[in-house]
Amino acid sequence: MENGKVYLKPNVLVEPLVNHWYAWSYLISPATAAMYIANSHVKIMQSFAAMPQIHIIALKNPAMMGGPFINYDASRVGDIKKLVDRIVKENAQMLEFAAGVKALDEILSSEGSGYSLEPLYPKVPEVLRGYVELTYDLNNNPSPRFLEGLLYKSKYYNPSIQSVDLSLVVKDERSFIFSTPRLEAEGHLRLNLPFNHHGYDELFKMKTEPRPYGYIKEVLGVGDDQDDLFSTFFTEEEQPDGSRYDGEGVRLRYMGHACVLVETSGVSMLMDPVVSYKDALQTSRYTFQDLPETIDYVLITHNHQDHCMFETLIQLRHKIRNIVLPRGSGGTLTDPSLKLILQHIGFPNVIELDEMETLPVEGGSVTSLPFLGEHADLNVRTKNAFLLELKGRKIMCAADSNNIEPRLYDHIHEQIGDVDVLFVGMECDGAPMSWLYGPLATKPLARKLDQSRRLDGSNCDRGMDLVNRLKPKQAYVYAMGQEPWLTYLTSIQYTEESRPIVESNRLVEECRSRGITAERLFCQKEILL
Repeated sequence: MENGKVYLKPNVLVEPLVNHWYAWSYLISPATAAMYIANSHVKIMQSFAAMPQIHIIALKNPAMMGGPFINYDASRVGDIKKLVDRIVKENAQMLEFAAGVKALDEILSSEGSGYSLEPLYPKVPEVLRGYVELTYDLNNNPSPRFLEGLLYKSKYYNPSIQSVDLSLVVKDERSFIFSTPRLEAEGHLRLNLPFNHHGYDELFKMKTEPRPYGYIKEVLGVGDDQDDLFSTFFTEEEQPDGSRYDGEGVRLRYMGHACVLVETSGVSMLMDPVVSYKDALQTSRYTFQDLPETIDYVLITHNHQDHCMFETLIQLRHKIRNIVLPRGSGGTLTDPSLKLILQHIGFPNVIELDEMETLPVEGGSVTSLPFLGEHADLNVRTKNAFLLELKGRKIMCAADSNNIEPRLYDHIHEQIGDVDVLFVGMECDGAPMSWLYGPLATKPLARKLDQSRRLDGSNCDRGMDLVNRLKPKQAYVYAMGQEPWLTYLTSIQYTEESRPIVESNRLVEECRSRGITAERLFCQKEILL
């Protein structure tokens, strides 16, 4: 095999990691990474090391899957202890940074009373000096602005803690990403290379382009002692590549969750890429093999782990010409710059769109639309819906928009008119704010406040109000996290009695009663316009 050309098998599982934890965008931006390491990763591992039975018992209840419980048995306690010791030692500067953020917050809370903040600069914790600007809003509420571009050039951004874990997919189930680090295990090979390393592009090109086995070993720095395992990820059997759509109209392919491939003969666009592998059970789904050779635009609606998924993005990087995303505010813990994040993991062509800004594409355009809700009332600007106008058709992907202010869609409708196809998320329960953003807080949020501020989408009434105002001919519920290969990412496990299922069923029935084509999407769907 050394000199023969081989393909990467379609069932090679790829998990990007930071400090052995599943990587997502908030583990890249230095300020947010420090907070997650200090306030989530270290605390969860210390808890497991001290009381593993609590974690083991908790996870016997499926409803606890999304909680802070490590999914290993007691035999791995020693490994977790070693890992937490290693992380504390190797990330000492990040832990100091997180402590500095908390100390600065206390200073601003006690001394930022509306008078000039200039006298407070000498009091800023040493680890933050020169990396923050102290600011007020117009109501004299003080907060720091992190100088993100500078932080990426500092010791607080350390790509050496990035790696990629390779294994073979046997089944869809995996441990939940926010609670369980990925320990080294039999059948898993760890590539200790930063995410922007060109070797990953060379590896993932081999899904459809064969290369000599010896070449990819050398590029990735794989040793001869790893041959027995590494060689199992490759095959000499020719692997198909998805052909580009060449029809006269527009083809939409729902690939699971919020991922939609939109194609004409002139342009290809992939929305919120979350792509499945070919699993051993061969359940119905589109996979990487169903994507075209080139993706002209990847569109990302917002900066959550199930919409901006590194696991998929890194594997597609060699195919992607441009990434389009909402223009964020940057500089805050809750809303770090997604553009900087993606650039630092190897994407050179990142385009930001402001609300109602339009990007011309071949045969049409992409317009960024305002997106309310699903962010627990936090001031997060990095979120939008997209209107795609192609071949005279209008397709709106509303992602997890929660229709909390219906008048917004009156204003939008005045500008864009009726749409042909509407995709809307209806995960209307949502997790409390702390589930995702808790590690960024310097003070605990009262439970009753936390429970009231949800990461939720529209219910039936709000979804139908959206339909009434935008007047689509087709309406599809998506972004529900139902697919069997997504539980590790969302922790969602519905029953027929689950509120999002009940509410989305109601919306589908109501739309159909009015002559609107409607469906709650699951696994895969092709729509031709």
